[in-house]
Amino acid sequence: MARMSGWEHGFAAVDWGSTARRAYVLDADGRTIAEIEDEVGTLTIAKDRFAGEVKALRAQMGAMPMLLAGMVGSNRGWMEAPYVPCPASLPDIAAHLLWAEPKQTAIVPGVSLIEGNRGDVMRGEEVQVFGAHVLRPMEGRTLICHPGTHTKWIEMDGGTIVGFRTIMTGELFALLRKHSILADMLAGPVEPDAAFLRGVARGYGSGEMAAELFSIRAGLLLGIAPPAEAPAFASGLLIGCDLHTGLAAALPNEEILVLGRGSLTRLYAAAIRQCGFRTRDLDGATAFVAGMRAIAETIA
Repeated sequence: MARMSGWEHGFAAVDWGSTARRAYVLDADGRTIAEIEDEVGTLTIAKDRFAGEVKALRAQMGAMPMLLAGMVGSNRGWMEAPYVPCPASLPDIAAHLLWAEPKQTAIVPGVSLIEGNRGDVMRGEEVQVFGAHVLRPMEGRTLICHPGTHTKWIEMDGGTIVGFRTIMTGELFALLRKHSILADMLAGPVEPDAAFLRGVARGYGSGEMAAELFSIRAGLLLGIAPPAEAPAFASGLLIGCDLHTGLAAALPNEEILVLGRGSLTRLYAAAIRQCGFRTRDLDGATAFVAGMRAIAETIA
């Protein structure tokens, strides 16, 4: 079946989140020939302005079709693209694209999960997950850690998402840095150093985040913890609690795929290894482009 007119010459792949937007121009062979990154997130745009923003972005990137993913397809974005329920594969996602502009602009749906009384959703991460599978096909069960504002722990069976869990670790750390009693103690940088790994061990071992967080303030007040270590220890503590949940179903010495931006994947990879598991990393942008390219190849 022939590709839809215009798509065979290349397209723009846009990762459009709540606070930022990253776009890639792909040529007819699927190579990235240009990138645009800005802070035009969906939360900064009124619904009646999205069409104009897409037009302006197309003017920068050339008159080519666009494939959009992320929060642009949420109820806070341009148009709501209904979720595809788990289990979900790349063909399932591709079959449910929402056409915002006929033949020219499509929105990738997210993935949903209902497990007993627990529900969960994702938008954007699924593209990176499927891209990771394109780049390195997964056989059997694979556990993926996708760190971010809302960290995702995703279970794959071959190329199919069969389950996932969201943990609000990044958002909680940002809130603690800005609005908590610990704010003035957490302003420094975070590296995967000894203080960070001590925090990971504490959080992973107990899973009691609220109680452990106050110990940071108490330790500083009583002079038993160096102030310079507070940011790394706090980050490690939150990530350790994250891992307490995310690794609960992992097998002993299992290899965990850590997928996303390097600034976060290096912290999570160090934390996961601290907890006795193996890791391999993959750049999220590389996986996103691979996933969007694979979806676009189904458009006919």
